Amino acid sequence: MSDEGRETMTHCTLYKKVEIIPGTYVDYKQLEHYHYRDNGPGQFTTIYALKHNRQTIGVIVYSTATLGQQLRNIATNNFFIGFDQKIQLALLNKYVRRISRAIIEPRFRGLGLAKMLVKETMPMMGFPIIEAVAVMGNVNPFLEKAGMKAYKAPERASNIRLTEALSAVGIEQELLIDPQAAQNRIERLPRKAAEFIESEFRLFLQSYADRRYSRPSLKRTTFILNKLTDRAVYYIWFNPKLGYRG
Repeated sequence: MSDEGRETMTHCTLYKKVEIIPGTYVDYKQLEHYHYRDNGPGQFTTIYALKHNRQTIGVIVYSTATLGQQLRNIATNNFFIGFDQKIQLALLNKYVRRISRAIIEPRFRGLGLAKMLVKETMPMMGFPIIEAVAVMGNVNPFLEKAGMKAYKAPERASNIRLTEALSAVGIEQELLIDPQAAQNRIERLPRKAAEFIESEFRLFLQSYADRRYSRPSLKRTTFILNKLTDRAVYYIWFNPKLGYRG
């Protein structure tokens, strides 16, 4: 049997053994430490838990939408602007819910469960619009795979340059979310490649006065890679059964 066939069988077998049910804050807290952000999801409205043999292996948290999302205005053709703040908040509360967290326990990642969790719970929310903002969207596009449309803000020229420089020495995008792995790869680079990346790092850090002269270290690499990957992607899903121009 091919690897693809085994993967499909694994998915089908697992999908039959998991269920999505209304969750609680306890479910979220069980998996909170697996999320790449340290801060919590803030004020939430709804939680769904993904269970396997009664164990919480995934969780998705929905919250109210916030003001000031420019890419939302593009996606909705400015439907929510032109009002005072009070009315705008009321419209957002009526029409929109935001995915503020989607977490899968590490042992169950890579099986499409995050996509399933998003795809199946969005209609359950009963709102015309579901949105999300993810800084990891370029690396793990599970939200797009779940049916959401992505809107990306323009990327800084300095970020593009450094990303291409890293790629030129074999440090591709998948390593940009793992500073330790990237640092290990940098430390093993041949001398000329290492000097090239060091010069690119120093050029990149010219925009950050307090880090401009920092010495090579895992801490510095972590800072640089965080800046490279913090370009948020806005995602939106329109419920086909509910209009939002009511």
